[in-house]
Amino acid sequence: LKAGGVAGVCVDLILFPLDTVKTRLQSPQGFRKAGGFRGVYAGVPSTALGSFPNAAAFFITYENVKSVLPHGSSSYLSPATHMVAASLGEVVACLIRVPSEVIKQRAQVSPSSSTLRILSHTLYHEGIQGLYRGYKSTVLREIPFSLVQFPLWESLKDLWSWKQGHVVDSWQSAVCGAFAGGFAAAVTTPLDVAKTRIMLAKAGSSNASGNVLAALGSIWRTQGLSGLFAGVVPRMAAISLGGFIFLGTYEKTRQLLL
Repeated sequence: LKAGGVAGVCVDLILFPLDTVKTRLQSPQGFRKAGGFRGVYAGVPSTALGSFPNAAAFFITYENVKSVLPHGSSSYLSPATHMVAASLGEVVACLIRVPSEVIKQRAQVSPSSSTLRILSHTLYHEGIQGLYRGYKSTVLREIPFSLVQFPLWESLKDLWSWKQGHVVDSWQSAVCGAFAGGFAAAVTTPLDVAKTRIMLAKAGSSNASGNVLAALGSIWRTQGLSGLFAGVVPRMAAISLGGFIFLGTYEKTRQLLL
């Protein structure tokens, strides 16, 4: 819990400006109207409050599921074990992440409004379900992302450990995390764009229904391939660096505590 929470807070707060730029690039109103490079820390209170419990919930689930399923470098079931553990971890973590993400993204494209004002406006007009707008699309983005990232991260660590004859250090785990995160970020960007559009959609609009396929279809028809991969460069940069900080910090903190 502590290792996951510390890792989550570190990566989210350090990389928040890159995340804001990515969200504004994906916004239906366009980068400039969404705020451009102004107020890149808009929405940070929401992230600060959600980071620790969100990351802690993920790693508690991930490690516990992994411990009851067959795993280890010698087991051919290891990739499947990491996929199942990561997927269940994301489903649990999203219960905390999505409300935080909804408020954060709305603040990022409305830098003149405070986080508290956006929270009260969302609750007044949409109720609790407004905070969970995009839950399905977030889970549908996070599961494929984790299916790629975590087995790749674990495999790279195992390969590096085998090459050097001992378990990888925390900085080596961080490098593996950067490669795994960057690759996973690139291939799942269209799902991230769809999730952003759903969370930012006005209540009652077609995207507000949360239909991921409909959102992807709409983006494809209006903006083509470039629309589906909007923000891919800052997303890859943020998640590569994020993977380095997040997984490296997690491993180091875990080693210190255990």
